[in-house]
Amino acid sequence: MTTSLSVENLIKEYTAGQPVLKGIDFSVEGQQTVAIIGPSGTGKSTLIRCINMLIPPTGGKVVLSGLEISGLRGQQLREARRKIGMVFQEFNLVERLSVMENVLCGRLGYVPVWRAWLRKFPAVDIEQAFDLLEIIGLSDFSQQRADSLSGGQRQRVGIARAVMQNPEVLLADEPTSSLDPKTSVEIMELLVSVSKERNIPLLINIHDVALAKRYTDRVIGMSKGGVVYDGSPDELTNDHLKEIYGGEDWLQ
Repeated sequence: MTTSLSVENLIKEYTAGQPVLKGIDFSVEGQQTVAIIGPSGTGKSTLIRCINMLIPPTGGKVVLSGLEISGLRGQQLREARRKIGMVFQEFNLVERLSVMENVLCGRLGYVPVWRAWLRKFPAVDIEQAFDLLEIIGLSDFSQQRADSLSGGQRQRVGIARAVMQNPEVLLADEPTSSLDPKTSVEIMELLVSVSKERNIPLLINIHDVALAKRYTDRVIGMSKGGVVYDGSPDELTNDHLKEIYGGEDWLQ
């Protein structure tokens, strides 16, 4: 079954009458990789956090595979969040835990608390974690503490942890912003390959327009809380970028 994410007339106000998101509409389906670009402060990170309900939207809907998750609360919301994998800008690993333990954290929403506390995960979860460590190139680092890793290695672990959830959509909030250019390319390649191979829609909030155009199927350009471009990376022109970011000096 092809999974899908639909955002319908999404509005977010931190202060009444001053919307940060102004009626956002779009949808994505399995294997589609979508970049969200735009200047700082235009609402890209707020959009990502409204989709996974880390921040409740003021209005509109978020629908995942036919289920409106924006109206859920309590246990129902916790269960729905298991279907949304999240890759963070600052990795959000548990530094004192090993690489393997951090990857297994992706199963915390599925196992009883006592099993997680005693680190007694099911054999099938452990096997999947080893498989993911092989995919991300860190099988030899399984017992190393997370705080001993480089930034690129940490982000790889963050990706594996998100995939361990067996998500129906994968969100990434500035996954390359703290990485060097070579590592940024490697992380983008890993994210896109995981999305394609597992048929998971991928939504990436990213500042690097060149990376967005190179690796994603579709670009959504935001400005002042609204969508001003939604289309193919190949059709994204300098005129579109001027509308998204304002001015033109930065294009020189």
